[in-house]
Amino acid sequence: MNRFIQDIIKNISAIIKFDSSQSAKKEGAPFGEGAKKSLDYFLALAEFLGFKTKNYDGYAGEVVFGKGKDFAVLAHLDVVPAGSGWTHEPFGGEIDVENGKIWGRGAMDDKGPAVIALFAMKALKDKGFKPKRTIKLIVGCNEENGWECIEYYKKHTKMPDEGISPDADFPAIYAVKGILQTELTFEADGDFSSLRGGERANMVCDYCEAEAKDGQPVPPNLTFLNGKIISRGKSAHGSTPEKGVNAIPPVLNYLGLTEICDALFSDCFGLKELKDETGTLTFSPDVIEGGKGFIRVCCDIRYPATVSREKVLSAIRKSGVKFAITHEQSPLYNDKECFLIKTLCGVYNEVTGKDIKPLAIGGGTYARALKCGAAFGPEEEGEENTIHQADEYITFEKIERCFKIYTLALERLTK
Repeated sequence: MNRFIQDIIKNISAIIKFDSSQSAKKEGAPFGEGAKKSLDYFLALAEFLGFKTKNYDGYAGEVVFGKGKDFAVLAHLDVVPAGSGWTHEPFGGEIDVENGKIWGRGAMDDKGPAVIALFAMKALKDKGFKPKRTIKLIVGCNEENGWECIEYYKKHTKMPDEGISPDADFPAIYAVKGILQTELTFEADGDFSSLRGGERANMVCDYCEAEAKDGQPVPPNLTFLNGKIISRGKSAHGSTPEKGVNAIPPVLNYLGLTEICDALFSDCFGLKELKDETGTLTFSPDVIEGGKGFIRVCCDIRYPATVSREKVLSAIRKSGVKFAITHEQSPLYNDKECFLIKTLCGVYNEVTGKDIKPLAIGGGTYARALKCGAAFGPEEEGEENTIHQADEYITFEKIERCFKIYTLALERLTK
């Protein structure tokens, strides 16, 4: 194991220890103390490695290498909340030498890849490579919850036109679904003020609870505790809800709200059949709360790149359900034969000995912030995916492979 890999492992472990899920805003910390500490750590590390850096008031940071037309590497240091079901400390940064893993929230999404990309730049610098473009490694602190970091960066400097985001899959992502996060409000008889579940709009709900009804038996898929019925599921990324188990349906059915449950999880406003080469539309109700006479649900909708936003909204509007858009991102679509996509695929296949074609996905990455952007790793076909799930980890083998890939890709794209 070379010195770079050892240093990468050590620094991924260290930065995982900051809980950078969004928390209360403070002076100089717009997304909470944990995100601020993560950003400060990352920029201090970059300066130690010999790079110029800039902190955009705690919203985002920038590491600069080279001269010429800008080329972006966009990563993020914020994470989704830990959630439940962990067997390792979620913010422990445990280095498991025996199994060759680092455990913790952010190991794969996206602190690990951010640190690897930084050391790829260091490796190029140390060997005397002089890029003919200015590589800007831009790290944001609000990717998981609204992209205010990117908006702030764009207001204070120019975003590069082209670049990559190490926050999805190899060999390269040429097209990405659009995202609509909508807050749906259903009218319902009763007081549901004790109903709550979910933590983030892009995280499959793994815990839901409500006040238990007097005299009503508790079905086997629910637990009764301290006057409440509790449903437990399995979290997953909102773009792949089929990989999780949503905890909301058993509670809605227990409360007799089967029509609302069917609308959210079965019918989905007639949208589930929409598909194209980027995949089928996904509809993930991830956060729920209730009050007197209403149920409010935040849903993460990923719609195919060639489907119009208005078609999705029209279907919801037609149902008569009150709704509001809380967050959205337009689809991304690149030519598979463009220089960026061909170079990225070529590098990945060269390093791994594979022959894989570019992909289209539903996940939302920073690549959308660029005129010509592509998500590029770290996930690979056939491996276990723990992103947004309990016991997230990155392997030493993955770190070494990504380091080789990112180093070669940056060299090819900026020489």
